[in-house]
Amino acid sequence: MPADPRAIADIDAPLDTVWGVMLDTEAYGDWNPFLYGIETPQPATVGNPIVLHVRWPNGKTTRSPEVITVIEPPTTDADGVTTARLSYKYVGFPSKIGLIQGTRHQRLTQRPGGPTTYDTVEEFSGPAVRLAGPGRVADGFRRHAEALKRRAESLGA
Repeated sequence: MPADPRAIADIDAPLDTVWGVMLDTEAYGDWNPFLYGIETPQPATVGNPIVLHVRWPNGKTTRSPEVITVIEPPTTDADGVTTARLSYKYVGFPSKIGLIQGTRHQRLTQRPGGPTTYDTVEEFSGPAVRLAGPGRVADGFRRHAEALKRRAESLGA
């Protein structure tokens, strides 16, 4: 089975700025070429349904029903390292019948004086994972990470 789709970006903006962009789901259409729209009740809360409007590199679109499973707002440890995490689980029909399971994690880390590192990965499992197109998901994650970097850096400047 192929590796889980992942993207990482170092963002020259405060972690709080990046976190704010991630949670401002109503603005995704303004900056995100992969997730051009997100429907979810506001404010984002664990247990909320979330519908991702996905645009693939070929221009085709799809909707992906998910549920928010983790929201860990920014916290700073004793060493001054700040972290945050947002995760959601795929709940479409293929997951309900056990063909594809997927959970996306988006983690932020900022060390004192350093950039914010954005790290996203989709943990896939199930007999039909290849049908989910892990390669095109990885491409989408890369486009998402690059756009998040541009957006947060423009706001953090």
